[in-house]
Amino acid sequence: MPKVGVYVCHCGENIKGAVNIQEVVEFAKTLPDVVVVRDYQFMCSDPGQELIKNDIKEGLVDRVVVAACTPRTHEAIFRVAVESTGLNKYFCEMANIRDQDSWAHWHDKEGATKKAKRLVASAVAKVRLAEPLEDRFQDAEKSVLVVGGGIAGIFAALDLATIGLKVYLVEKQPSIGGVMAKLDKTFPTMDCSACILTPKMVEVAQHPNIELITYAEVEDVKGYVGNFEVTIRKKARYVDWDKCTGCGHCMNICPSKAPNEFNLGLDKRPAIYIEFPQAVPKKAVIDADNCLYFKTLRKTGKTACQICQKGIPSKNIEGCPAGAINYEDKDEFIKVKVGAVILATGFKVMDKHHFKEYSPNCPDVLTALEFERLISATGPTEGQLKRLSDGQKPKKLAFISCVGSRDERHHSYCSKVCCMYMFKHAKILKEKYPDIDLYLFFIDVRTAGKDFEEFYVSTKQLGAKVIRGGRVSA
Repeated sequence: MPKVGVYVCHCGENIKGAVNIQEVVEFAKTLPDVVVVRDYQFMCSDPGQELIKNDIKEGLVDRVVVAACTPRTHEAIFRVAVESTGLNKYFCEMANIRDQDSWAHWHDKEGATKKAKRLVASAVAKVRLAEPLEDRFQDAEKSVLVVGGGIAGIFAALDLATIGLKVYLVEKQPSIGGVMAKLDKTFPTMDCSACILTPKMVEVAQHPNIELITYAEVEDVKGYVGNFEVTIRKKARYVDWDKCTGCGHCMNICPSKAPNEFNLGLDKRPAIYIEFPQAVPKKAVIDADNCLYFKTLRKTGKTACQICQKGIPSKNIEGCPAGAINYEDKDEFIKVKVGAVILATGFKVMDKHHFKEYSPNCPDVLTALEFERLISATGPTEGQLKRLSDGQKPKKLAFISCVGSRDERHHSYCSKVCCMYMFKHAKILKEKYPDIDLYLFFIDVRTAGKDFEEFYVSTKQLGAKVIRGGRVSA
């Protein structure tokens, strides 16, 4: 039978201040196969480690549980101590009663003590079944998969590629860029978003260590840390990208229209399209759900339209000059081997239809990202401020902060960004339309960053009316 020793650390007042150490000690004595229980002020100190080593050397214990700090920083210390006595180091387990207990529940000593007991009991149960193990070293793949081609994925890919690693950058959209590509300006410097992002997008496409795989999704991941096999599905584009020049001719002659995802559905795009003007790669894809050729084929089994391929001869309009249209294209599955995977999959804006109090079905009630596209030069109104309901310029605008945040119905925490992008929108409008009336409603202003407070002050100085009064109810 195993002989388990449990060693409980006070960590000064870090643990002792929130956990009843003596109660945990007495509890540990009742656990199966536990033969020694000790507590000490700093178990990671030399005297603390000597307590453990002496008990092992004297044959009192052959399994060790240390109830102390996080194994992330302290497990190696105790396993080295155990190994120095000749005992297999994997016969040492840690119960994290500091980071996962006393620090998290410092206000509830009774609850923290109960949790400490459970953590110790779990570690004891595990170490009783422990078997001797040995370290093995295995070569890892010198390549990395980055999932997501937004600004985070772009910088991750570039950083890794620069130090010599092979990088596979997978993006589900036809182009990299992510949400940042939709932004007009960035706070607090008010730099042009595209001016920052586009050079990095081009750098990714040109880097010899980066294989850019857009319009694709990860289907499966097998393996383990250092050696993963990843299956990637490259979605059918129905356009031969080796031939496509990105000229946009197909977009101009396509008769079928669909909501433009890049502009958040505020306008329409052709069924064959390039995602946005600065797209990388700047290649067209066919949206099979909205293309007349595929819709007719699904409905009747016959083909129709094919204007992007053949043009309209009767009107002397030619089809794709590069001959890149390929209606027979299929999804392609590829496998790559990588040593690590980075998820940089971005975010989505919360659906405004959750907030009935703000009349979300009204075309003039917009999310922040929809408004961002509205005032962008590449947006549906080419940067002109217009109401979507009637095309007229509004005289007054209201911005409501904290929608979906600091709200027990949705997210109780602060998003940390909505104050700042609200001020950014206000600044853009006031600089472009000084006579417009702006009302900014918020619970509290939280300017958590360098130069953010100055940005807030300068926005108020432009004449934006800042109103603090709790949540706007209607």
